Amino acid sequence: MHTDDRRAADLEELGLTNYEARVYLALIRRDVFTAAEVAREAQVPRQRVYDVLEGLTRRQLAMLHPGKVAGYSAVAPETAVHRLMEQQRRSLDRLERLSGELAEELLPTWDSGRTHTDPLDYVEVLRDSADTSERFVRIQAEAERELLSFSRPPYVTDIADNVAGMEASARLHAAGGTVRSLYTVDMLEDPEFLASVRRFVEVGEEVRVAETLPLKLIIADEATVLFDMPDPVARAGANTALAIRHPSLAAALRLAFQAVWDESPTMDEAIKLREAARTPAE
Repeated sequence: MHTDDRRAADLEELGLTNYEARVYLALIRRDVFTAAEVAREAQVPRQRVYDVLEGLTRRQLAMLHPGKVAGYSAVAPETAVHRLMEQQRRSLDRLERLSGELAEELLPTWDSGRTHTDPLDYVEVLRDSADTSERFVRIQAEAERELLSFSRPPYVTDIADNVAGMEASARLHAAGGTVRSLYTVDMLEDPEFLASVRRFVEVGEEVRVAETLPLKLIIADEATVLFDMPDPVARAGANTALAIRHPSLAAALRLAFQAVWDESPTMDEAIKLREAARTPAE
């Protein structure tokens, strides 16, 4: 960096503008300059130099010499630097005082904001099937200890495409967690679907089969639930899903899940019961 450029940058650090720094550096080169002369020396536009000289004079960094043609000279560098430092100290003191006052004024509002919560900020309403599918994938991927689900048609995500569920089942099982799914008995009539369920069983999911299920539901880590709410009055197929992070609700639904789980047969038992029902009595 050119010496004058470096010196100008240092003066700017002390609070001068670039034009002020360049004009001051020009003024120290001789006793007196006219405005036109210093504009040429400092390479500052002539229409701006008067404002710059006035600013330096006001800050006691330059002196005006009245006359037929006014002249300007710089104060000694040690004096100029001392005055700039004093101005910076006063400015810093003012900023410290203002910042303290501002922090004190803002603190009550900040404290109030910490205690304010939207009464329903833990409820997420999902009306689009793509949003519901994405949320279903995320809940499975984020589960750390337990996944419990009621699975019944129509399925938001085809079981064969539920990669997140497969990975979550394997991951939780390997970590000593729990993955349990209840399906409706009609799934036993679909060989492809049954084969997909068996793949989940192979990686650690526990499966049982219920005659009916009241809704589609997944409970993660006893804290988050996702369930569908078929609209009883809208057109057929209209559906809304709710994702709710609420441990008390999750605990209540977990009890409901456990009640159905306890009275439902395993998949193999359900298959045997179906086969026995189809075998004519001897």
